[in-house]
Amino acid sequence: MAISTVKVSAEMGTGFATNINCSHPFVIDQPKAGGGNDEGPNPLEIFLSSLPACICAIGRIIANQKRINLRGIDVEVEGDIDKDFLLGKTTEGRAGFTEIRSYVDIDADLTKEEKQKFLEEIAKRCPIADNIKEKSAVKPVVVEKVN
Repeated sequence: MAISTVKVSAEMGTGFATNINCSHPFVIDQPKAGGGNDEGPNPLEIFLSSLPACICAIGRIIANQKRINLRGIDVEVEGDIDKDFLLGKTTEGRAGFTEIRSYVDIDADLTKEEKQKFLEEIAKRCPIADNIKEKSAVKPVVVEKVN
């Protein structure tokens, strides 16, 4: 087993903006209607966007390994969430998405059945799908920076 650690960091900016530090730094924000400055996508969009990105990347890996002439993959993802819970208006339910659906169009010379098997292998090997479907330990730890 080859375990790797992937790291990112974030710093709170002004308002709701969060500066994400990773291989390609970016800003996560809220729309103006939500109190932000609309400087970037919101956290829910970032979370959901990681799934189609992973489906496409894993699809390319599998296609290369199996020598499938994959011309492209288009993915649309949507998720249902109770915003009243995350806004503290209710304690019933949960904060996360209750259902996430992905609609995948695979452009390759495969039958519909072959595309379904290909997609099933993608879903099995996709770390993002796995983290959505399975439980991963989430360990928040308070630290204090020493100046």
